Amino acid sequence: MCRSIKTLRPPVLPEEATEEDIRAAALQFVRKVSGFRAPAAHNREVFDRAVDEIAEATARLLDGLEVRGTAVRTS
Repeated sequence: MCRSIKTLRPPVLPEEATEEDIRAAALQFVRKVSGFRAPAAHNREVFDRAVDEIAEATARLLDGLEVRGTAVRTS
């Protein structure tokens, strides 16, 4: 769907994903789904809130994933 979103878990990503990596992926997702690269002023709040919520959900996902019985992230 979003070709610019990369996999954020080992072993694809050699080290732990940073908050910046997670936020960039969330931003790309919201851009793709909304169809806006940058929303108009009247849509900015809902756009930014969606990015925040998706970034939080992504961080929780990565925190909970296990690869071959090993936790991927420790926070």
